[in-house]
Amino acid sequence: MTAEAPGTLDLEKLLAARLHAARVRPYLATALFALHPVESRQVPTMAVDQHWRCYVSPAFVDRTPVEDLAGVWVHEVAHLLRDHHGRGDRVARQRGLTGAGERLRMNIAADLEINDDVYGDGLVRPQGAVCPPDLGLPEGELMEDYLRQFRLGPRLQHLAWLDCGSGADGRRREWDLGPDGAHGLAGQERDLVRFRVAQGITGRPGSAPEGWRRWAEEVFHPPQPWRELLGAAVRSATSGPGAGDDYSYGRPARRSTALPRTVLPSLRRRPPRVCVVVDTSGSVSDAELGSALLEVAAISRAVGGRRDLVTVVSCDAAAQTVHPLCRSAGIPLVGGGGTDLRTGFARALRSRPDVVVVLTDGQTPWPGTRPSCRTVVGLFSRPGGSWNEDDPDYRPDSPPEWARVVVIGSPAR
Repeated sequence: MTAEAPGTLDLEKLLAARLHAARVRPYLATALFALHPVESRQVPTMAVDQHWRCYVSPAFVDRTPVEDLAGVWVHEVAHLLRDHHGRGDRVARQRGLTGAGERLRMNIAADLEINDDVYGDGLVRPQGAVCPPDLGLPEGELMEDYLRQFRLGPRLQHLAWLDCGSGADGRRREWDLGPDGAHGLAGQERDLVRFRVAQGITGRPGSAPEGWRRWAEEVFHPPQPWRELLGAAVRSATSGPGAGDDYSYGRPARRSTALPRTVLPSLRRRPPRVCVVVDTSGSVSDAELGSALLEVAAISRAVGGRRDLVTVVSCDAAAQTVHPLCRSAGIPLVGGGGTDLRTGFARALRSRPDVVVVLTDGQTPWPGTRPSCRTVVGLFSRPGGSWNEDDPDYRPDSPPEWARVVVIGSPAR
């Protein structure tokens, strides 16, 4: 950006812009007024850190109309509400993204998530704000999704100036005051602000865009760590009364001493047997089938690593061959037709397992009677609740009450 002569921050203009932003987006007012402005000539426009400080360039305030500044206020506070700094750090660790260039790409991706529906209805889109259509990308996706869909190059050189601060990507800047600086919010205070904003959005249905409503719903009902939940459900089922219990004469029962010349067996714990029924019907995607195989391996770890005691049944409208997990590298998931997991249950119960684990999208009839063993159902998530494009009102029957249900692949923010 072009260097400009330093001046004094026009705080009155800046705060007037914040007031305008709160008037046109009243559900964000709590967050907007929680931000503490800090004058800084090192930032190109406005930027935030994770402690809810907003660093402001005096030159930028001077040259920008109040209505545009209001849009920037909303944009910056959206980075903090949506935890872009924490999500940016997690993505960087998971995907090995390092360096300023990758952090700039995260900043752009976070901006795309915010800008697709934040403006309009009284809020002006600031000059230079990048939206998904500007890069030929679909709207309504998350930062993590956009990161996979573009790379830095000549066509994005005009965004090289972009810097919304560490609050947008997690990388600390030289102007950050840090956790011990003045006017920062503690962790509990930041959580309270998010909760209050979510209350404002859910309390006024229809007044906020879809992206904000989705965010508010996740604040009240955060995504569950489904891999841990599924593992815990399997471990609970395999360790419950009756699972893996059998009688053995290897050690006589202690009460045998009360019965001369009679040997009674004792109840001994043996490793539990688990049968996994995988839904291979046409409504299950290849990605979900791949996820199912990963979960099969995780289930073997949940029962102590005894792969020889875990078997797999692939099932659409008919149950296929039972495969032992010791051959997991070559387990064929055969199917592609309709769904009737009742046949899968019947086939699984022939092997007398202690636990049946079903991995399915839920579009199936369920057994009318409770199986003789514990049952865990892993449901593949359906984003947006879409089940049947030809019949948008269709909803499959819920799993029976006797099954422990865990949603697989629910998105995390």
